[in-house]
Amino acid sequence: MDAVMVTGLGMIGTALSTLSLVPQVVHTWRTRSTEDLSATWLAIALASMLVWISYGSLVGAPAIVWANALTFLQAGYLLAVKLKTERRRPANQTS
Repeated sequence: MDAVMVTGLGMIGTALSTLSLVPQVVHTWRTRSTEDLSATWLAIALASMLVWISYGSLVGAPAIVWANALTFLQAGYLLAVKLKTERRRPANQTS
């Protein structure tokens, strides 16, 4: 596969990875609700993105780095809102 095709494939993957969390980020931004999101899932996802960023940096794969860095920012925002809203919730209130 030639370099243009490989680069194009990486760009498409980056775009799709980045776009995958946009609907959730927009929903969270509008409603300030993360009730249906798992903080554990977000933490694991963030850790995996850091590993992918490290890997992409080591092997010289900018598409992997960019895709995971941009997605990391989105997931980080979701986790921050999740933790902030859970702290505000009264102790006797569940979900």
